[in-house]
Order: sequence, then structure tokens, then C-alpha cells
Amino acid sequence: MFVRRFASIIALATVLLASLPAQTPQPSPTQPTPQQQQQKAQPKCTDTGTYVNSQGQTVKRPENCSAAPQGATAQCRDGSYSFSTSRRGTCSHHGGVAKWL
Repeated sequence: MFVRRFASIIALATVLLASLPAQTPQPSPTQPTPQQQQQKAQPKCTDTGTYVNSQGQTVKRPENCSAAPQGATAQCRDGSYSFSTSRRGTCSHHGGVAKWL
């Protein structure tokens, strides 16, 4: 009886140990990779170049973006984002300022 019980325990342990690697969690295909998360964090923008402002500084022109880009100071009424360093004239060719960031 002891031998039969011991053999049953060994057989059960073998089956359980063999099934452990199969239970290793695999990354879900719906979870974004770190690279995908970084891409989502950076809004997609149209690069419209630069201009020299009244103070002689080179500034990015307003861009249409999927979200507020880093460095934007205002969102224009036409939806573009401005990088103006001065409030005067900001979004003047884009319907004016909708909101300051």
C-alpha cells in the first residue's frame, strides 16, 4: 500500500512539473510594447518649417498634430499648435488662440 501511494505521488509530481513551463505567462498581443507606447506618447505632426520672430529667434511654425506636442505654447482656433515665444501675434494666421498651454 505504501509503495502504491508513493508511486502515485511521484506520478502526480511528474505531471505537475511537466506542465509548469506551459503555464508561463506570455505577453498578450493586445498589450503595447514599450516602443509602441513611446510612439503613442509622441503626437504625429505636420512639419511646416520655421520662421524668425520679431525678436530674431528661429521658432517652429504652427503645426497640425494629433495631440499637443512638446514645446507648444498655444492651440490655435484652426486646431494647429503654436510654438510662439510671445503672445503678440500668436496664431494670427490661424484664427487666433483657442487656448494657451
